[in-house]
Amino acid sequence: MKRIYVVGTADTKGEELAFLADAIAATGAAVCRVDVGTRGASVPVDIAAEDVAGHHPGGRDAVLAGNDRGAAVAAMGIAFARFAQSRNDIAAMIGIGGGGGTSIISAGMRTLPLGLPKIMVSTLASGDTAPYVDISDIIMMPSVTDMAGLNQLSRVVLHNAAQAISGMAAGPPPPPEGKPSIGLTMFGVTTPCVTAIADQLRSTYDCMVFHATGTGGRSMEKLADSGLLSGLIDITTTEVCDLLFGGVLPATEDRFGAVARTGLPYVGSVGALDMVNFWAPSTVPDHCRGRLFYEHNPNVTLMRTTAQECRKIGEWIGTRLARCEGPVHFLIPEKGVSALDIEGGAFFDPQADAALFEAIERTIKPNATRRLTRLPLHINDPRFAKAAVAAFLEIARQ
Repeated sequence: MKRIYVVGTADTKGEELAFLADAIAATGAAVCRVDVGTRGASVPVDIAAEDVAGHHPGGRDAVLAGNDRGAAVAAMGIAFARFAQSRNDIAAMIGIGGGGGTSIISAGMRTLPLGLPKIMVSTLASGDTAPYVDISDIIMMPSVTDMAGLNQLSRVVLHNAAQAISGMAAGPPPPPEGKPSIGLTMFGVTTPCVTAIADQLRSTYDCMVFHATGTGGRSMEKLADSGLLSGLIDITTTEVCDLLFGGVLPATEDRFGAVARTGLPYVGSVGALDMVNFWAPSTVPDHCRGRLFYEHNPNVTLMRTTAQECRKIGEWIGTRLARCEGPVHFLIPEKGVSALDIEGGAFFDPQADAALFEAIERTIKPNATRRLTRLPLHINDPRFAKAAVAAFLEIARQ
């Protein structure tokens, strides 16, 4: 029988943990109380901290034997992540915590499948939650008050959290339609292209479009590594620009790694490689002053990549795609790579584009399964979208 896992540090948040578990049990759901504290539990639990700690590669003593709380919290996070991966009876997971508890519990939640309900009630939920959520689907719920004993407001917050997780677990999503899923990457400046591609493929494929904001590309590749995608149409590879030149929406060094590991059919392009992203103008680094900028909105500032930078970007992408053994078809739109990189546009720079295209063509090492095609089109030209669809269907049938 699957159960809702209710997780917290029973040494410091025992009263809240017990209240939350009882509120969930009152809905009729089966509950499993899990302690991830590093000292003795103050309330009864179903799975003790010692049992969780035993999943650490160094054994439970690596978590519980020392006197350094920071080291113990970090070690418990590793143990809980391995513990969560080992369970096959989790219907949903809800956690409560301050700084330490949120770090520990979210580490375990991030290992769970996408779609499995996860709520983290946290004192940190109204701040920067990226380190806790990462590319998972954890729902962060503010506790409002600190968890230092129940009060009038915390009872309401925890009651609402209990109702939410119980409802999610009781009403599972409908089964998938049965169509294979593909991942696509999009940015505002490549929206016409990617929208047209998805429209043409939607009758055959479940099209998952990812916003190319760093986490978007990582999420897509995580799904590919998990076997949940049947192919990739990676039109918008802009995250590489931010990785190489200090932008705020970067890829990781493992960008395109899933393409190489899985051998999935892959169609790629150079969408939005004409820009590095920063936040408001005041946040642009001093060494970038004097460059060509475009204010996308008051909070997002775009910097045009130079020919030298484009050459480096192209070499980075081409070198990684050259490692791919599966079917790859890379398309180059010779008349511009974004809505801004068009004749008369703010970022139109044929010389920079030429450097980009040459570098990719030189380093991708085309062969029987890895092709590169230049098209005398702009990336948002409907004919380019049609060519991308044709390229994908061709390699997907192989």
